[in-house]
Amino acid sequence: MRGSVVTVGRVSIDLYAREAGAAFRDEQTFSKSVGGSPTNVAVAAARLGHHATLITKVGGDELGQYVVNRLNGWGVDTSSVGIDPHGLTPVVLAALDPPEEPRLIFHRQPDAPDTTLVAGDLSRDLLESCDVFWMSGCALSRGTSATSSMEWLQQRARRDHTVIDLDYRPSFWSSVDDARRAARSAIDLCSVVVGNRTECELAIGTAEPDRAADALLERDVSLAIIKLGAGGVLLASPQERVRIKSLRIRLVCGLGSGDAFGGALIHGLISGWDLSTIGEHANAAGAYVATQLTCADAMPDIKQLTSFMNDPANKS
Repeated sequence: MRGSVVTVGRVSIDLYAREAGAAFRDEQTFSKSVGGSPTNVAVAAARLGHHATLITKVGGDELGQYVVNRLNGWGVDTSSVGIDPHGLTPVVLAALDPPEEPRLIFHRQPDAPDTTLVAGDLSRDLLESCDVFWMSGCALSRGTSATSSMEWLQQRARRDHTVIDLDYRPSFWSSVDDARRAARSAIDLCSVVVGNRTECELAIGTAEPDRAADALLERDVSLAIIKLGAGGVLLASPQERVRIKSLRIRLVCGLGSGDAFGGALIHGLISGWDLSTIGEHANAAGAYVATQLTCADAMPDIKQLTSFMNDPANKS
């Protein structure tokens, strides 16, 4: 079943150090890709057969054109990717130090183009009609994008499936309290919440998975998803709660696995799957990308994902 997806938030050129364990102070070589969590999620959803529209903005430089060209090649609808002729496309450097949680340096200038979105960058018809509306928590951190994003969530009116990926990056925020307030405001406008334990502790005050799920459901969320890293994932609705174990893989880079998870989650929501099936596919998509160096380039299609899930070598 082909659905329509809208994702909102940051975009970047990502440079991945190829040497596992090497710090930024060491000699390194880098591979170039496209990044930014909601951008990766749009790619992941498109690779799984859905019409994915990305709401973001790049600079008027050659890196911005590279981003648009690559997204078009992956089947992402870039008609709503704006261009700031005077801005610079953000660049992120990643060191595999360690590979499971790479160290990042964000070069975003004082006001990256993706912080300057305005309400008119997303049509009300598309906002209200898309099957999945996916908001990155970082979109709430700065500039006109923050106010526009909250306006879009209010207009969406918590209809199925309105998703907030808590996506906490400390360097994006002026304070932890600001990040917490924004997260809670967004949670109260969304039907699905996705976060890891650290993000849940920031947003609702607990990192314990079941208590975090309880707290989210008490805020009238219809689906709470707590990502547990090597511990798998917990999915909870008012009617059901399931835990999915992690797969056994040779990890190369932990970046992007959560975004692949998001793309498969979107696929499961649109397909109307039960929680176990959604969790198994999303968990496997994340594991698949964790075996690759880069993010957007590595997002699997459904055939690759199914083959990976069925490989006995990956069973935990």
